[in-house]
Amino acid sequence: VQLQASGGGLVQAGGSQRLSCAVSGLTFRSITVGWFRQGPGKEREFVASDFRSGGSTTYADSVKGRFTISRDNAKRTVYLQMNGLRPEDTAVYYCAAGTRLILSARRDATQYDYWGQGTQVTVSS
Repeated sequence: VQLQASGGGLVQAGGSQRLSCAVSGLTFRSITVGWFRQGPGKEREFVASDFRSGGSTTYADSVKGRFTISRDNAKRTVYLQMNGLRPEDTAVYYCAAGTRLILSARRDATQYDYWGQGTQVTVSS
């Protein structure tokens, strides 16, 4: 199993960035995929999830209306489109996959089985 995150970088406040996470070794359509982030001096926090290929998408309040999670089943890739970026969005972003996760646990990082390596997003003011 491998999750490969990419797409991070430096962006100005108000700008956009799209993160990608390529997934291999899992039955892609049946997994829940999530994005988490960890800012400087902060704990890892939930950003967004897509429960079992479009069953339900969920967002943290801090990103709702600005970020969009999506997946391309043919490419086995999950995306996080980030618009209206703010300096407080600066963090290392991680993608994760859960194979047995239930809907009520989709925000819980401990319920995800596999993690990507993280990609840094830096938003300058």
